[in-house]
Amino acid sequence: MSTRVGRQAVVVGAGMGGLTAAGALANHFEHVRVLERDVLAADGSARSGIPQGRHVHVLLAGGHRAISELFPDFEADLLAAGAEPVRVDRDVRRESPGGRTFPQRDLGFDFYAQSRPQLEGTLRGRVQALRNVTLERECRVRALTSSDGGRTVDGVTYVDADGRSHELPADLVVESSGRGNLTYAFLEETGQPLPEATTIGVDMCYSTAVFEIPEDAPTDWKGVFVYSKPPDSRSAILMPLEGRRWIVSLGARLAEEPPGDPDGYMEYLGALHSPTIHDAVSKAKRVGGIARYRFPESIRRHYARLGSFPRGLLPTGDFVCRFNPIYGQGMSVGAQEARALDRLLTERAGDADPLDGLATAFFEAVEDVIETPWMSAALPDLAYPGTRGERPADLEAQLKRAATLNKLAAEDVRVNQVLLEVRHLVKPHSVLDEPWLAELLDEAMAGA
Repeated sequence: MSTRVGRQAVVVGAGMGGLTAAGALANHFEHVRVLERDVLAADGSARSGIPQGRHVHVLLAGGHRAISELFPDFEADLLAAGAEPVRVDRDVRRESPGGRTFPQRDLGFDFYAQSRPQLEGTLRGRVQALRNVTLERECRVRALTSSDGGRTVDGVTYVDADGRSHELPADLVVESSGRGNLTYAFLEETGQPLPEATTIGVDMCYSTAVFEIPEDAPTDWKGVFVYSKPPDSRSAILMPLEGRRWIVSLGARLAEEPPGDPDGYMEYLGALHSPTIHDAVSKAKRVGGIARYRFPESIRRHYARLGSFPRGLLPTGDFVCRFNPIYGQGMSVGAQEARALDRLLTERAGDADPLDGLATAFFEAVEDVIETPWMSAALPDLAYPGTRGERPADLEAQLKRAATLNKLAAEDVRVNQVLLEVRHLVKPHSVLDEPWLAELLDEAMAGA
């Protein structure tokens, strides 16, 4: 247990980002209060504050490792709850246009497949077991408070489930609601600059259904990825869920959006370039309805570029960077941000004023966390003609390099290993520029 740096911290939001932040803060504050506006059902049902919660969610290996650093028994919790371990890449069938199927190799690490509500509920149980953490449901935080004109945030005001108003003091407030309304409102009201933002308009649409896994289901894979190739944006992903079920999300951009009616859903699935998922679920029993979700744009807010920031306030998670969910990065990045916060507070525990300059240091650390997933997603997103956003001058060269890298990965297990480690946020994007790999790429591109 680290040396305490403050008496009380408040976390706004009990999603994956807020829960992992609470786990980090519990090591450094006497008490941590988590305020969540939603009803948190005990039956693990989806909640209104997570509109994308009914769709495929993947906790990448990098996110799993970050959470396991904060909660050493987390993997055992997942298995006890029925999460399905998926071996990378032995248990996954990856299919690209043109009939190309990626080799199913054992690359030596796992990720865990389960529903978003179960994953969140499992982590919430671990957080609530911490003696110095209190989680309060149905609490709507109204505003951040300051007694020095905005230089310092010293608490929040909120309304509880019974409609009573409260003021809650805090040495540190972490906003992890995914909306960021409190932080922006506070900065605007106190006349402070807002961070610059980079946006990539992707206009993604999803339709998702859940099926019972039939007794004669294929045994040579647990999950299937059907990839798209620009300009066609239609794709699909199948993953196992707890309770012997499959979840299948269809994804597309702009006018290619998948339908939400059962017949249209199956027709759309059958029209994909690969029949694997359609064949698997065509005779399976669908459970419940078909959920739909729209995602307009990825946003990266550059807090690290601000010259100053209020003491006692940290926005995290989606409001620092909201990723296109097709790549499954958001939860894992939130967990890695919480791990970075834990490490920063540990380093600062011996300082005379550990919270002085914490925001600046955190934003710099978060830039390193965000760079890999942002780079991994931005390039393939910008390959689609309808995507909105500034394209680099050498986009075509970068896309050719990425295509060559994928081809090499199918042929060379070493390339396959490093590429999947980057995608799972286990290694930084910079490893793709290492000399040995750059040499292989140059040779392959010269011979193309």
